[in-house]
Amino acid sequence: MPFYINKEHLSNEIEYPTRYQPENLVKSSAIVFAAIFVFLLLFAPFGVYAPEFRLNYFLICFFHAFSPALILFLYFGTYNYIKRNKLKKWTLLHEYIHVGVFLLLSGIASFLMRDLIYNNPNNWSWRYLYEEVRNCFLAGILFYFFLRMAGFYFKSKKGSPFVLQFEPLKNKNEKTVLSPTLFINTQVKQDDFTLKLEDLLFVKADGNYIELTKSNHEEATVELKRISLTQFEKQIADYPHFFRCHRTYLVNMFKIEKVSGNSQGYLLSFHNTDAKVPVSRNQIESFNNCYNQLRSLQIA
Repeated sequence: MPFYINKEHLSNEIEYPTRYQPENLVKSSAIVFAAIFVFLLLFAPFGVYAPEFRLNYFLICFFHAFSPALILFLYFGTYNYIKRNKLKKWTLLHEYIHVGVFLLLSGIASFLMRDLIYNNPNNWSWRYLYEEVRNCFLAGILFYFFLRMAGFYFKSKKGSPFVLQFEPLKNKNEKTVLSPTLFINTQVKQDDFTLKLEDLLFVKADGNYIELTKSNHEEATVELKRISLTQFEKQIADYPHFFRCHRTYLVNMFKIEKVSGNSQGYLLSFHNTDAKVPVSRNQIESFNNCYNQLRSLQIA
């Protein structure tokens, strides 16, 4: 599976269950309540008739806003509970269907509240059921697409998360490694050292020194060597699986276990260490190309 940013996948599929974590559901319900309440209070959009009111208009707005917020929380909370062990894809089609069901339930709830809110002998008529459901769909679709567009705008400002299709590389092709060890020359001869390449996770610049983070499959260790990262990179240039992903980092592509990030850059994760190595925004394309080249050598 090649490594790439699939923009179509990004726009149409979202990994479940991250979308409906409890804290996100509470926030979504609160936003729905606030938006509907303010909208109804300020604009009274659906031609209400004041003499029929059983309650103050402020309370009517509260109930009309609280009802869909509660339904949103209960509906998707129940869905989240039922599907908690089933990691299925959440597509836009799924989202539209669930939004439609949510709006239908909200319209029915508004209809059932009519006797509490309005003094009208026809509260239980098919006409008012149709009107309540219709009004919920009209207002709901408007708010849904408004919030969608606002979400896209703010995500674009901070760097939208990408869906990264990444499979860890394994060194299965001897063409990618010339020798299992490499002798590194430093500025001071007595500081020269031999490096076992398969143990190296990544290298970090520290002025005229570098920090070598290595792993022996049990734990990660850090060694400080007197050589600049640029000098080290020149001596390791014949090994294509070492990539300069940032001005202060060089990584062993075979040791990357996970890639996460957004349009501003990636973060690389490794076994046996909690350290994260950044891939700068300017290096994203080069990083992808390096991965694809190594991946093609594995497959060949």
